[in-house]
Amino acid sequence: MATPLIAGLAVAAAALAGRYSIQAWNAYKARPIVPRMRKFYEGGFQPTMTRREAGLILGVRENAHPEKVKEAHKKVMVANHPDAGGSHYLASKINEAKDILLGKTKGGGSAF
Repeated sequence: MATPLIAGLAVAAAALAGRYSIQAWNAYKARPIVPRMRKFYEGGFQPTMTRREAGLILGVRENAHPEKVKEAHKKVMVANHPDAGGSHYLASKINEAKDILLGKTKGGGSAF
């Protein structure tokens, strides 16, 4: 007498589990596809450089240690130095970013 009852409950539980798994699979397939790439900074330079923009230019955090800022500045400057075929404008922006993160702002901003 109890065996058909247990078998019926087992079948009902399996049916509910199957129904739930199908619903979960459909929800998984319907989710929007999100690219797994990091979103990079879009756009040009701001009129007055902020600490955020300076950090993005040098590839460091806004509150990075001064030694790390200097190291990042050297790396970026080697790749973009005007004597090595780089842009004078980018070199001035890189220097401005270093000055802002080190707290040596001259108030004038970029030479360009």
